[in-house]
Amino acid sequence: MADWTEKYRPSTLSEVRGNDKARDAFAEWARSWDDHREAVVLHGSPGVGKTSAAHALANDMGWETVELNASDQRTADVIERFAGRAARNATLGGSAAGGGAAGGDTASRQLVILDEADNIHGNYDRGGASAITELVKESGQPIVLIANDYYDMSRGLRNATQEIEFRDVSARSIVPVLRDVCRKEGIEFESDALQRIAEGNRGDLRGAINDLQAATQGRDSITVGDVVTGDRDKALGLFPFLDAVLKEESAEEALQSAYAVDETPDDLMRWLENNVLDVYEPAEAVRAYDFLANADVWLGRVRATQNYSYWRYATDNAAAGVAAARDGEKGGWTRYGRPQFWSSSDATADEVVGKIAAASGCSVATARREVLPFLQAVTHHCKPRELTVAMAAAYDLDEEGVAFVTGSGESTNKVASIVEDAQARRDELIEEHADGAFAFDGPDRGDDEGDADAPNGAARDGDRDDADPDDSETTPDGTDRSDSASDDDLSTEDDDDDQAGLTDFM
Repeated sequence: MADWTEKYRPSTLSEVRGNDKARDAFAEWARSWDDHREAVVLHGSPGVGKTSAAHALANDMGWETVELNASDQRTADVIERFAGRAARNATLGGSAAGGGAAGGDTASRQLVILDEADNIHGNYDRGGASAITELVKESGQPIVLIANDYYDMSRGLRNATQEIEFRDVSARSIVPVLRDVCRKEGIEFESDALQRIAEGNRGDLRGAINDLQAATQGRDSITVGDVVTGDRDKALGLFPFLDAVLKEESAEEALQSAYAVDETPDDLMRWLENNVLDVYEPAEAVRAYDFLANADVWLGRVRATQNYSYWRYATDNAAAGVAAARDGEKGGWTRYGRPQFWSSSDATADEVVGKIAAASGCSVATARREVLPFLQAVTHHCKPRELTVAMAAAYDLDEEGVAFVTGSGESTNKVASIVEDAQARRDELIEEHADGAFAFDGPDRGDDEGDADAPNGAARDGDRDDADPDDSETTPDGTDRSDSASDDDLSTEDDDDDQAGLTDFM
C-alpha cells in the first residue's frame, strides 16, 4: 500500500490547506522572482505542508525541480555539483536555461529545493552551510529552503533570503482533507472520528493522514472507536510511547500507541533497542530482542522493495512484540537515552565523529560505527579519568564533545577539568614535537648560543654549567633519557607517525 501522504500530496498550490496567507505569499514570490531574484525560506513545524507547497508551486509554474534533502550528504562539493549547477542556469541536460535571464522563458526555469536547511552543520555536511549561503547570493534560478526552525539557520543565510512562515494547520482545515482521502479510498467514516484525528494531531496535517491510514488499515470504514484517543505530543510523544511499550501497556495497546507517535517504524525500533536494557530483566530482554530482530527483517524488506505496507509488520514486532516480552507492568522513572547513531542532524555527534575520523585516519562511517561505541564504553561517566583526558586530548574535544561521548553533564566541574587537562596535554605534545621551535619565550637568547640545542629549552642561559654531564635528562613526557642517546634515537618518535592517535596522549 502506498503512503497516503505521498499519494495525496497537493499537485497545485490551490490544494494546499490551512496556510492561505503563506501560500499566497509564496505564489507572489514566484511570480515576481525576476524583480527581486532572492531565495525564500519556508519555515514552520513538521507536517504543515512546506515541501508539498514547493512541489505544488513548481507544477503551477511549469518549472523543473532539483531537490537535495536531509538524507543526502550535503557537503560543499555535493551542493555545488547538483544544486549549484541548476542554480547557475544549467538545465538537467547540461545546457543553458533561458529562464535565468530577466524576461526569459519562465517555463524553462528550475526550482532548487533544499530541505532541512536548518540542519546543515558539523563535519558530515562539511562546508555545506557556507556553500548554500554563497549559492543563494549568486543564483540565477529560484531557490526554496525548507526549515523547521528559522533561527537555527545562520544569520548570513537569513539575511540573504526572504522568509515565509507556515503555521500549524487548524483542525477545521484538516478534517476536509481527511474526508477527501476517505472518499477517494472508498472508506466510510464517522465525522466525529475524523474530527478526533484532526484534533489529536495539533496542527500536523501529515501526521493526521498517517493516523487515518493506520486506523483504516484492513478496514473499509472508520468509527470513533477505531481512533486512538491520545493526543499526538510533538515534543514528548516518544517518551510516553517508551513507557507504554516497556512498562505499562498490553501488546494491543502498545501497538495503538505506536500508531499515535509521529515517527517511522525504523526510528521507533532504534529508540526501543537503545532503551530496553534499562528496563527489562535479562530474560525479558532476550525475548524483546527476538522481536526487534524480526522488525529489522521487515524494515529490510521495505528498503529492498519500497513496499511500505511491510511497515505494519515491523511495527507489530517492535511495539506489540516488545511489550509482550515483558512480565507484567513496571513502575518507576527511567531516563531514556537517545539512540546512539541518531540522525545526521545531531551537530555534536557529527562533529565528534568527524574529529575521530580525522585524527584516526579512518572514514566517518568507521568512526561512527566502530570507534565511537568503543570510546563511549571505556570512558563512561569519565571513568577512568586519565583515559578520558587522553581521549579528549587526542580528538581535541570541548566540554560538549566530552559530555556526548562519556554521558556526563556538559556543565559539570568534572568535564570542565578534563577538558582543561586535555588542552594542557595537547600543548605539551605540541612542544615535544616542535623540535625546539618553542625553546625560547622571547627574542633574547642569552649569551650562550649553544643552548639552542637543548631540548625544550632545558639547561639554557648558563644552567648547563651547573649540570652534571652524567645526570639523566628528563623529557617532556616525564621519562628519563640518557645523555648518550643519539640524535637519531631522539627523533624517531617524532617522525614515526604524522597523525595523533589516542596512544600518543597516554
